[in-house]
Formats: sequence, structure tokens, C-alpha cells
Amino acid sequence: MEYILSPSILAADFGKLAEQIKITEENGAKYLHLDVMDGAFVPSISFGMPVIKSLRKYSGQVFDVHLMIESPERYLEDFKAAGADIITVHAEATKHLHRTVTRIKELGLKAGVSLNPATPLSAIELVLSEVDMVLIMSVNPGFGGQKFIPFTLDKIRKLREMSPDIDIEVDGGVNKDNVAELVKAGANVLVAGTAVFGGDIAENTKLMIERMHEEGTYNNRGQN
Repeated sequence: MEYILSPSILAADFGKLAEQIKITEENGAKYLHLDVMDGAFVPSISFGMPVIKSLRKYSGQVFDVHLMIESPERYLEDFKAAGADIITVHAEATKHLHRTVTRIKELGLKAGVSLNPATPLSAIELVLSEVDMVLIMSVNPGFGGQKFIPFTLDKIRKLREMSPDIDIEVDGGVNKDNVAELVKAGANVLVAGTAVFGGDIAENTKLMIERMHEEGTYNNRGQN
């Protein structure tokens, strides 16, 4: 299983955005996490297609686009055109989840489904075989800098039991101190904002990736 860091640009300095994401790429971050918020599904408003499109020419990373918006199916083609590689929608935000996931795949993109902390895994059980990634929110979405919600660890464990090969991404309160327990629980893609962009971006990126790989290697040995 591949262990991947996905730095969240919400924690970056938008005045130096191209420069800062380049540092994460040069230091091993394969993904770039792009949180799109509409002020309706979540309280905050972030950015949309123009920002993603403008960043595409500065980065070769996988654009991991997380749509925290109502009725995301309205904009799938637009986000593909802007440069998305993965589109993740919230199970809580679309009335026809299977149709939305199917459309993402038809566009040639990887499809992800996200769950808020209190949403049970049963909400996505019937589409698990169709998706490439499940994003477990470990904070209530809408604001950065929140504390990790501990009960989401058990949710990650259960999801890994349900689907041994799927990518499990975790977003919210991820830092160098809880990387090991997240990977041990079954996560293999970690979204980190302040833990990457707060301070020395190069060193933070390398440290997060190193800790993910250390725990991942240990887990793999234990399973053999």
C-alpha cells in the first residue's frame, strides 16, 4: 500500500501559493489537497475553479479536490477542466451519490466520497466497490486548525476491515504526533495543513512523509 501526504493549501500563504506548493512537491508530497467550500454545506467560503486552474501550471502533483459544496454534481465537468485528478464529494451533500460517483469516473477521474465525523459508514456501503478513495473527516468541516476527533480512529479501523484495498484519506487535525496512530488504524492518505505550511515547509513535509512510511513499514511487517 502506498502512503501519501496531501498538503492542504488552506493553511498556505496565498500570496506565495505557487512557491509554497512547489516546496511540498520537491520534498515528496505527491498530492495537493484543494478544499472547495461554498458557505452553504459548510460555513466558510474558500475558492473555486479559477484558483485551481491557475495553480495547475505550477504543479505536477495529483490535484486532490475536496468538494464541500451542495449538489456537487453540478460542477464536475468544470473541476475536471480546471485540472482536478481526484474529485471527492460528500455523501451528505448529494441526493444521488451513485450517479455522482459514476459521472466522476466517466470523466476519467478518480472518485472519492467523504463522510463527516458523525455520518456512519453505512451511508457509503453500497458504493464502496465503485470509489477509489474514502475521505474520513476527523473534524467537523468548514474551519482549519480544529482538534482531531478521537472516535474517528475506530471509524478508520472499521472501514479498513470493510475494504482492505481502498485508499483511506483522513482530513482534520492531522499532525506529526498522530500520524502513527492514523496509519496504524488504516489510513494511507493524510491531509495536513498547518502541520506542513506552519514553519519550515520543506522539513515539515519530509517529516510527515517519513513518519507515515515508518509506521506503514512496521504495519506491513506485522501483517506478514
